[in-house]
Amino acid sequence: MRVLVLNPGSSSLKSSVVEVATVAAPVATSPAQAAPPAAPPAPPPLAKLDLDWGADATAGGNPAADIRKLLAHYEANGIPVASLGAVGYRVVHGGTKFHEPVLVSSTVIAEVDGLRALAPLHNGIAVAAMRAGLVEIPDLPHVAVFDTAFHATLPEDAYRYAVPTKWYEDWGVRRYGFHGLSVAWSAERAAALLNRPTGALRLVVAHLGSGCSVTATDGGRSVATSMGMTPLEGLMMGTRSGSIDPGILFYLVRQGRLTAHQMGDQLDHASGLLGVSGQTADVRELLKLEAAGDEAATLALAIFVRRAAECIAAAATSLPSLDAIVFTGGIGENAAGLRVRIVARLASIGVAPIPEPAAAPREDAALGAPGATPAVLRIEAREDLVVARDAAQFVEP
Repeated sequence: MRVLVLNPGSSSLKSSVVEVATVAAPVATSPAQAAPPAAPPAPPPLAKLDLDWGADATAGGNPAADIRKLLAHYEANGIPVASLGAVGYRVVHGGTKFHEPVLVSSTVIAEVDGLRALAPLHNGIAVAAMRAGLVEIPDLPHVAVFDTAFHATLPEDAYRYAVPTKWYEDWGVRRYGFHGLSVAWSAERAAALLNRPTGALRLVVAHLGSGCSVTATDGGRSVATSMGMTPLEGLMMGTRSGSIDPGILFYLVRQGRLTAHQMGDQLDHASGLLGVSGQTADVRELLKLEAAGDEAATLALAIFVRRAAECIAAAATSLPSLDAIVFTGGIGENAAGLRVRIVARLASIGVAPIPEPAAAPREDAALGAPGATPAVLRIEAREDLVVARDAAQFVEP
């Protein structure tokens, strides 16, 4: 089955067509399973096209027009709509309702929209994409696959906050976690790269991109993650602040500096790398500015590296041992110099430094000395493979 995968993110609409028959089945999670053979290359999509929505997809995205553009692109490349079997969507926040893939309907769209306040950069644009998809591609089944579902295995001491129990029981205040599809693929791919079964691996996966998170997995199951009730918690990100002292928010409101709406807008859209540098959230541009001696860009990258290392080290404390650290996402895959800096800060937890290559590797690979423990891996984020497989299995079990 060919699946059109639509991944509406905070800064772009990523799309690809994946032939599910070429997607390897997931590695079994039983520790007793024999080790898998050496890793073959991850299967490429039949075709792909990403459309840039700028730093804020809620302002720059036009899903209906862009889906038409994508369909025309694939048609021109020999992939007509008639050859597709399903459409799969990555949806960031599924709350407590969605733990499995689900057929998209008006009811599902309304429920996803009801979670918009918890993921304002993501769920609104996903809702718009699903609505447009149903109109533009009416004859195919449409399946939503949720990032939060992977983190349903979090233990209670990992997903509960130290707030009054009423907040949790009556208002649903808890950690959900995000980037689950990326982490699921990273765990599966790491097992293949290390020639070990997923069920025997303990990993920390750092998904570093426009949004950033760190997740600890034990046997392929999420046991700790840095993002929380919303995708704003945790690491410093492109335009998001990540975790800050909540007292700052009270101070600014009580002093009349910002309204609640202004504060939310600035923490989501004007903070992070953009806020500190005052210029851009693009790491490629920040590295150029740093090389030219720009102090604000240099500081922004230094904070980013510090926060990433802190969160990786914190996640490792949720595991009895650490087999590997995975870097994935646009920054994690491609910014080799930042990987080197982050790993250099992890010497105190036994991570050996890795050399800085002339350029980022173009394929999934173990970095550093052979046999080093924990290993450091570079893995391409392939949410499209996970979405395509889940969508196909949902449509044709």
